[in-house]
Amino acid sequence: MATVSNAKKLKEKLFKKPENLGKTMSETEIKKADKFCEDYKSFLDLSKTERASVTTAVELCKKMGFSEFSENVKYRSGDRVFQVNRGKSVIFAIIGESSIANGVSIIAAHIDSPRIDLKQNPLYEDGELAFFKTHYYGGIKKYQWTTIPLSLQGVIIKNDGSAVNIKIGEDKDDPVFVITDLLPHLSALQYKRPVKDLIKGEELNLLIGSRPFKDDKESELVKLNIMRIINEKYGIVDSDFRSAELEAVPAFKASDVGFDRSLIGAYGQDDRVCAYAALKATLDYKGIPNKTVITVLADKEEVGSDGNTGLNSSFLKYFVDSLAESMSKEREKSISSRAIFTNSKCLSADVGAGFDPGFPDVLDKMNAAFLNYGVAVMKYSGSGGKSGTNDASAEYIGEIRSLFEKNNIAWQTVELGKVDMGGGGTVAKYISFLNVDTIDIGVPVLSMHSPFEITAKNDIYMAYKAFSAFIGR
Repeated sequence: MATVSNAKKLKEKLFKKPENLGKTMSETEIKKADKFCEDYKSFLDLSKTERASVTTAVELCKKMGFSEFSENVKYRSGDRVFQVNRGKSVIFAIIGESSIANGVSIIAAHIDSPRIDLKQNPLYEDGELAFFKTHYYGGIKKYQWTTIPLSLQGVIIKNDGSAVNIKIGEDKDDPVFVITDLLPHLSALQYKRPVKDLIKGEELNLLIGSRPFKDDKESELVKLNIMRIINEKYGIVDSDFRSAELEAVPAFKASDVGFDRSLIGAYGQDDRVCAYAALKATLDYKGIPNKTVITVLADKEEVGSDGNTGLNSSFLKYFVDSLAESMSKEREKSISSRAIFTNSKCLSADVGAGFDPGFPDVLDKMNAAFLNYGVAVMKYSGSGGKSGTNDASAEYIGEIRSLFEKNNIAWQTVELGKVDMGGGGTVAKYISFLNVDTIDIGVPVLSMHSPFEITAKNDIYMAYKAFSAFIGR
């Protein structure tokens, strides 16, 4: 009879490594993950911009009994509220049993994604073709955005102040738009460019039409005809583009990837995968949590979280101030947000770079996240010598680790690349700036910031369970 060696026993005792969830999850749990991700894919298809994400999230929360926050209401334990910030970020809260002075549980995700924005004066004609000029948003590989179908979404504010909502390219009968590229036969000079300039920013022009206005001999008749079509459909004129926010995003739908359908391919999974998991964990929570729960879906993360809809602004702080003032007990009124935040904990819900065997050299394999191994816990982000990072404390990591182990949540550690390879940031440093213990927790992603990012269904479901455990702790 074979015996287990002393060395093997000691290894089992001293070294515990994450395992592939395909081996450890029950068939029942895998089916739950698959079902969860069907709704997630629908959310992605409806939420390709930050404005659309807010609209979809608010519709979901209203169905679950959330009401719009009002400073004139006295809130009590169990109340569920939401507050929209300028249509591009949103906060959800469940009032807990404990005094808000004891701190709150914050989950912060972002709902903006890299994309192509229209310039303020976008419409022009060249070679008897009509185009929109653009300015890309966030960190992209520009060449990935050519020759794919794009939809146009956003809002136009007319001179009279009325809003025109735009969404073209998502329905099966809609036209789509495209950024053109050179044919290989004529690309000899293009190939000599550095890869980052293979397509230049000013070459990301959106092709929108080619038929001229027939009834005249004027110049730029294609541009005129396009503006005529837009005017007839939406009642706008060229100058209305100056007060518009229009975004070109991939027109294709979220899809299962692989023969086993274990993966999801879609645009905008950074960071709507974490935003959806956090939102669902909040909406699905039954009963009254111990501490008040605040889930933030923010804008502007991909460009540094600046602006009044990003988490580098004060909208979260102001909401907490207002919430404290509107609590039912008189004594709550004297509580400052400083005291609340000092006693609070936060999960910065953002994605991690998944290990890609095709490009192994950029990641330290011992500290990389693997698809199907659970949520990725990132102690620090930043670049080089941890520049621009939150860097969570050992004590807080220990707390989160214990929470995950107690609730059978598969987790792994992750860094954003090797030490001198690059790096990046999340909203974590802006939350921790408020004196809140904060750590990044998210889903590993392949092809991050591309028009078609890849995630694993088991990891997405594990993120939902992680956020649920954090809310219920």
